[in-house]
Amino acid sequence: METIDAVVVGAGIIGLATAARLARPDNNVVVLERHQRHGLETSSRNSEVIHAGLYYPSGSLKARFCVEGRRKLYEIGAQHGVFCRRTGKLLVACAPEEVKKLESLRAQGQASGVEGLAMVDKADIPGLAPGVRAVAGLWSPETGIVDSEELMRYFLLKAQEAGAIFLWDSELTSVAREGGSYRLGVKGMDDPILARCVVNAAGLSSDRVAGLAGSDCDAAGCRLHWFKGEYFSLRRALPIKPLVYPVPAEHGLGIHLTVDRQGRHRLGPNAFAVDALDYEVAPGHRRQFFEAASRYLPDLRAEDLVPGTAGIRPKLSADGSFRDFFIAEQSGHGLPGWVDLIGIDSPGLTASPAIADFTANLLEWPA
Repeated sequence: METIDAVVVGAGIIGLATAARLARPDNNVVVLERHQRHGLETSSRNSEVIHAGLYYPSGSLKARFCVEGRRKLYEIGAQHGVFCRRTGKLLVACAPEEVKKLESLRAQGQASGVEGLAMVDKADIPGLAPGVRAVAGLWSPETGIVDSEELMRYFLLKAQEAGAIFLWDSELTSVAREGGSYRLGVKGMDDPILARCVVNAAGLSSDRVAGLAGSDCDAAGCRLHWFKGEYFSLRRALPIKPLVYPVPAEHGLGIHLTVDRQGRHRLGPNAFAVDALDYEVAPGHRRQFFEAASRYLPDLRAEDLVPGTAGIRPKLSADGSFRDFFIAEQSGHGLPGWVDLIGIDSPGLTASPAIADFTANLLEWPA
């Protein structure tokens, strides 16, 4: 039985970027995806925001990979035609007591290498975002948006062109260490796959996949908690070009205003714990969204909001508070060549190419 050089578990944005980084004409890479195609879970159900990197503590993996990944995404957009646009983002203080938080975010972002951050006065806000009400703002010129489907397709095709093989409807069911390789059982396949290296990029199921290999996620602090985020679309167009974010909430970024490549606006997400995959948007949550957004959008009407999409995010904290990415090569736990990527929530989309490079380095993979 042929031994595969590397198996990537999961074909979301992280798995796709990793496969594109690992695949080469002189090796063989296989991607296992339990769905019929790529990116059907978290990767296709998010804000499609390219984050600048100002929300995360300096020195954290989230801060580092967000800044590196954002720069790489704009390069990919410019060189390969993937839609990326620097829209800029205005964070707004709706009350005087919130201004210090903006100043703190600016300092934190600057410490992480975020370029161009600047405080703006109340008088400057109409010129940046007409119709937005705030006492002060923080301008982030490097924030933008990306077409997540185009980006995933770019990584998919890049991986395939380098020889990677994608197996759809292929769920990993068992893992055993056999000699110097991993014996991987796959649902629907009579024969196992032998692999020298395995990258666990299974998103919402990444803690379960780690458990198949024998990891104790509870002891390691990498047990996942699912949080649902809903979005409401706006019926009418707004004259606002940049993204608009409130001061971050205790365990999230707050209900913010984003725009897609067609110029359509939507609000979200909220965040609440769930136990099962459910992508319905509760119409009754309209009031919560309206009240949050009307603090900085005074002309907003409740009837402007229409239920949109929803996504589920894999978080490492039960209350949704900050936890850094869990990224580990597991040689120290008797699993050489096994890399776990767990709790890759926001800014995972932005960070995806940087995470892929870091994973390759953990595996000592050739460039």
